[in-house]
Amino acid sequence: MVAPNDLNIAIVRSALVGTRFARGLQHFASVDSTNAMLLEAAAAGAPEGTVFVADEQTAGRGRGGHSWHSSPGDGLYVSILAKPALLLNDALWISLATGLAVQHAIRECTGLISDIRWPNDLLFSGKKCGGILVETALGRNQELEQNTVLRYAVIGVGVNINHPLFSEELAPLATSLRLVTGKQLSRSKLLIALLRALDRELTLLEDSSAPREKDLLMRFTEATSWVSGKRVSVPEQGGYTGVTAGLNERGFLLVASDDGVLRTVLSGGVREME
Repeated sequence: MVAPNDLNIAIVRSALVGTRFARGLQHFASVDSTNAMLLEAAAAGAPEGTVFVADEQTAGRGRGGHSWHSSPGDGLYVSILAKPALLLNDALWISLATGLAVQHAIRECTGLISDIRWPNDLLFSGKKCGGILVETALGRNQELEQNTVLRYAVIGVGVNINHPLFSEELAPLATSLRLVTGKQLSRSKLLIALLRALDRELTLLEDSSAPREKDLLMRFTEATSWVSGKRVSVPEQGGYTGVTAGLNERGFLLVASDDGVLRTVLSGGVREME
């Protein structure tokens, strides 16, 4: 059985040697929100590769202002500071790349492949097991002809690992790796796998010599059942229904809506229709 205090920071740091996260990992017993804390630290000049991980969040946040259930010691609640050389228009790539990193880490640790609900939810049998929240700050780069560029991104990741059960309200919507596999999993093991995978994904994003957007969008499309042929409802633009029809060049989801219009989904909240 995995102990509640299984998050061994010394072991994690040792396993991250050679990545951008080797020296920046900080552990907290309880915080309000790792993303909120790291945004404050980033504004004060924290270096790239700073990582905040907590045993518990008392005010965890998800995309769209939703709360994140952060049961003490049961999940992975982590925020990562990255400074990839990307334009604002390409910021969504960070969410997609992180989704691939989390999916890879879960597969490495459990042997199971989670689905990814565009742009940032990890699912098993339609139930949410993990989520991603990327929050950015902007800067100006003279060398890029005054185009708006990202100053930094705070990447928040929450994964339900050893939750034995959920409330009656959450049970139809959420699951954990323990509930899916029938086994408990070390949070250290998953954190190491996640940060290694994310380091690789960020390196690919930073490689301007490679067709990074085409590669990323192709890999994301192959990793999810949600990008093409899924009948969905979308709450934005007054609400509409349709069938997913791929990603555009910036990574936004396209939906062929029932009124005959090909629409671009600009935020999350896409849900499968029965």
